[in-house]
Amino acid sequence: MSTGGEKSKPASQTDGKAAQTQKRTEMGMGNYKMYVYDQENFQGRMIEISNECMNVCEMGMDRVCSLRVECGPWVGWEQMNFCGEMYILEKGEYPRWDCWSNCHRNDYLLSFRPVRMDPEKHKICLYEVGDFKGRKMEIIDDDVPSMYTFGFTDRVGSIMVSCGTWVGYQYPGYRGSQYLLEKSDYRHFNEYGARHPQFQSVRRIRDMQWHPDGCYTMATK
Repeated sequence: MSTGGEKSKPASQTDGKAAQTQKRTEMGMGNYKMYVYDQENFQGRMIEISNECMNVCEMGMDRVCSLRVECGPWVGWEQMNFCGEMYILEKGEYPRWDCWSNCHRNDYLLSFRPVRMDPEKHKICLYEVGDFKGRKMEIIDDDVPSMYTFGFTDRVGSIMVSCGTWVGYQYPGYRGSQYLLEKSDYRHFNEYGARHPQFQSVRRIRDMQWHPDGCYTMATK
């Protein structure tokens, strides 16, 4: 962390289905499955989701108040059409709102999509100002619960994600609004879903489908 080939087979010998599977894996689109419920503690109506869902109401459910992620990770939103606050949902059980959020702004979710995973290692560069200007903090294969620990600012105006998939947080200790950071360049904080550039902690998203180290585990309260 810092601040500041083999020859391919002929086409005739290639298994088309295997090639497609390999391509999907390379893109980080593995198997995804989750069960969502319209009441807390896995009660009420249940539906299975294995692809993006822009509005659970179109699937006959008013809202999602609890869920189980069998294969992930996923990102869920408080509003339909991937709007409002977002929450990262890794493999596990979420019996009520305080399992995916540490702020009682809303107690349900309405839209979901799988997180695009990059099977490579993790590297991210945070910039204090937009357009990749100002002070820079480069993070490689590590989680940072507090930017202050490394003498960095609490403002992040732009980001370059070279490899891996990350989630940033508004406050230290992985608290506050969450920002999904998939492999891409984000020239302005609006592009990673923030309303202001306050950004004080960041961690890797890891899942057993792609990374043998497994996934992040939230600290007990």
